[in-house]
Amino acid sequence: MSTLIRVMLDVSRLTAADFLARVNAVFAGMNGNPAYPNPPIPMPVFRTAIDEYFAAITAALDGGARAIAQRNTLGEALRRMLRQLANYVEANCKDDMTMFLSSGFLAVSSTRTKTNPLTESIRYIENGISGEFIVTLVKVPDAVSYELRWAPVASGGSPGDWTNLPIAAIRPATSVTGLIPGTTYVFEARALTRSGLTEWSDSITRICT
Repeated sequence: MSTLIRVMLDVSRLTAADFLARVNAVFAGMNGNPAYPNPPIPMPVFRTAIDEYFAAITAALDGGARAIAQRNTLGEALRRMLRQLANYVEANCKDDMTMFLSSGFLAVSSTRTKTNPLTESIRYIENGISGEFIVTLVKVPDAVSYELRWAPVASGGSPGDWTNLPIAAIRPATSVTGLIPGTTYVFEARALTRSGLTEWSDSITRICT
């Protein structure tokens, strides 16, 4: 029988501080919890990973590229641990919400909510594998095609050289690869309609992991 309760694991959009709060809540819930006696990640190992990530967040506050890259690397390792623990909790919670919530994880709501797009042209941007972003555009009713562009952000805050990518349709989402982990990138998009090109959307910045 399939598990009815699912873990909310959409952590890619969380700030580093919010993600840290999330993993600390899971540690507090699972550490010594008799409902989950054999987690795939030993709790002392999970605690060490959390503490190392916290130290990396602090070190990255000065904006150094190496410190940011280290923070992102440790964050990705922590996300992998979190996914393993989530799978374990889903399989062992017996579809009991009280038992599930004792793990510190949050449950996916059965009620669908509409997420507002980031801009008029970009719905959301998610981290993929290292050096990759997954970009989903907003559908324009009379669009013939779309165009996405991105550029690294210089230390002064201005974008560097733009890379442009034509996109035939908004589905599937567009994978942007070959980026430099620890670098901040700015993204913009526009549509080609029968009346011509729309204006570039508002800029969205993201740090590549």
